[in-house]
Amino acid sequence: MPISIAALIIVGQNSVRANAKDSLYLAQTPQLPPGTNVDDLPNSPLPDNQKDPGFNPLPPIEDFLDSPPNQLPDSGSSESNVEFTIKQFKLKGNTVLEEADVEAIVKDYRNRPITFADLLELETKITRLYTENGYINSGVVIPSQNVSKGIITINAIEGKVEEINVNVNGRLKEGYIRSRLSRGTKNPLNINELQEALQLLQLNPLVENLNAELSVGLSRDRWALDVDVNQGKAFDPVLFVNNYRTPSVGSFQRGIELNHNNLLGYADRASFIYKNTDGSNDFDASYSIPFNSLDGTVGLRYRYVDSEIIEEEFEELDIESQTSEFEITLRQPLLLRANSESTQEFALGLEFSRQSNSTELLGEPFPLSPGSGDESGDPDDIGETRISAIRFFQDWTKRTRKDVLAARSQLSAGVDIFDATVNEGAPDGKFVSWRGQVQWLRQLQSSSNINLLLRSDIQLSSDDLVPLERFSLGGVESVRGYRQDALLSDSGIFASAEVRIPFYRWNNAQSNLSAIPFIDVGTSWSNSENLNQDEDTVASFGVGLQLNLDDSLRARVDYGIPLVDVEDSDNTLQENGLYLSLEYFPF
Repeated sequence: MPISIAALIIVGQNSVRANAKDSLYLAQTPQLPPGTNVDDLPNSPLPDNQKDPGFNPLPPIEDFLDSPPNQLPDSGSSESNVEFTIKQFKLKGNTVLEEADVEAIVKDYRNRPITFADLLELETKITRLYTENGYINSGVVIPSQNVSKGIITINAIEGKVEEINVNVNGRLKEGYIRSRLSRGTKNPLNINELQEALQLLQLNPLVENLNAELSVGLSRDRWALDVDVNQGKAFDPVLFVNNYRTPSVGSFQRGIELNHNNLLGYADRASFIYKNTDGSNDFDASYSIPFNSLDGTVGLRYRYVDSEIIEEEFEELDIESQTSEFEITLRQPLLLRANSESTQEFALGLEFSRQSNSTELLGEPFPLSPGSGDESGDPDDIGETRISAIRFFQDWTKRTRKDVLAARSQLSAGVDIFDATVNEGAPDGKFVSWRGQVQWLRQLQSSSNINLLLRSDIQLSSDDLVPLERFSLGGVESVRGYRQDALLSDSGIFASAEVRIPFYRWNNAQSNLSAIPFIDVGTSWSNSENLNQDEDTVASFGVGLQLNLDDSLRARVDYGIPLVDVEDSDNTLQENGLYLSLEYFPF
């Protein structure tokens, strides 16, 4: 009889839709672990009705195994009451039970008179030890044997899943599902490991739901696993408009983001983003594909930004900039855990990035920042900055019913390869920096879905950094109330706290309106006296308002009041502390 496995319906993770901090020089953009989206989390990271996959009660292991003839006398026979003493029990074939646990059972049957009924009892207890540890189709049998020498051999029969049959309703390859389940069906079969593999698979946004059944296969200790999967939505386009870009190239930007999470059927992800302001065009394309069953991925990314300064006081100078960036990334989760209370992932990654920036003044190459000058004496290097960097990162995410905690650490080293910029005395492509980030979302009141969000970001470097690698403060993703990239520095710390308070719901709570009071603070410092900044600390408080209409529209307004004055032109809504955003999700 097939055993139905209750599939866990765990709320999927939407992709992060945070727009990168951009300016004439692109500062480093914070990146938390993939799938971490604190702006669009469900009411509870794990639904309250979640439970462990259920299994029908199993018959004793003897019902599944062919017993040797005349294994033990019938309980009613005269032989069943014969007493004998056993000095040693040998358990053969066991690969998973701890010796101490087995000894705790068999010691009560050693060196005392026992009967064949006692051996049946011993057999049942050791089999129960298997099942209590999750090995539901494993157990032991005591074959017919001569007990005159005082030695009993117990044979362990450890069951396994001999085949995994997968049926997918969608384009996702069956091999992808089968490989993820294989890590939960190692020999011998452990139902807890299988349950965890199913839970992890259900967390995948490509899996809308699944149903799994275990059934007896070719022999009674060799079972089959049958899995039916309904594929979730793979194509995820977004149209957006906001005023998040730096005012120097035009703060209002409009754009489109196209994401496909299963382009070729291998859970390979492709993304294309185009953003445009009055003074810039931004193209960003990426592709990643898993290369093993543990969700290791290799990814490629290319970005090109063409900008010109359009602020009135600089417009006549005809300042233009071109920035390009190429990345290749390897990421490998080392820890994947899931149960009814929480999910957890820890991953390591290695990335190589190549960035270049060129600037022009009145149509001619011109150095506009330290490190982009004619330090090498080559005319082709004027206004050019080139960075080749190796980045080693670690990220960790844990979700429970009440909170989500995500953290990332990244060590970056600029290396002198592929014609990287090398200067004498000025900032260049040779540097070392460390970046750490953490976000914590806590549900304060489940009935009204009031959430607390804490964020922190830190960068440390003992080197003079070029603008491409500097730490940015100011803007909607940093300290609100200030223009984007108000402060750029070698090192800095940022912290933010906000409370999200839904105060109006309709359409069966699928649509809501929330108030979001917040406070932001950041400080920065640099290793060079060339950075002339009047202030090194900024702070603000304010309130936001966010509207969610079903799953199709999201609008947000933030107003930040600066607590420290920083000189700017006050010509835009952003510089006056007002941030606007509108996102439309067609599907």
